[in-house]
Amino acid sequence: MHGVGNPSPPHQAKTHYTSPGSPLSQTVPDPYLYLVLAIGVAVVFPLIPLALAWLWRHFYQPPKPGPDKNASYECGIESFGEARVQFKSQYYLFCIIFLVFDVEAVFLLPFAVAFTHLPVGAFVAILIFILLLLEGLVWAWCKGKLDWTRS
Repeated sequence: MHGVGNPSPPHQAKTHYTSPGSPLSQTVPDPYLYLVLAIGVAVVFPLIPLALAWLWRHFYQPPKPGPDKNASYECGIESFGEARVQFKSQYYLFCIIFLVFDVEAVFLLPFAVAFTHLPVGAFVAILIFILLLLEGLVWAWCKGKLDWTRS
């Protein structure tokens, strides 16, 4: 099937984007070359700061930790007693109540900004939201969770 006008076999692929005689002709690079380069950059790029930090530590760290370095230090006062202290659960509950009402303010702000352009359904939805939060506040108040004098 090799005729006079067909010098190359049909199964041989061409690797040129343009005609072979053109000055713009170039061979196709290996498609995995870019993948290998990207992986190489992804591995080397984070290792450079780590190597610099290791060198910095190697040159500027004191050679041996002594009793002054290992001593605990807080605000210039020598520490005493156990570091683990139990807190009352009232502190955590008070923080949770604060967060609930803090998030309430975040949800109410967009409603207040667009109040005149909202339909009646949105007004009813925000009214239900405020009533549920008010119910939680009344519950915490009646249970004495907001009173700090109790022990």
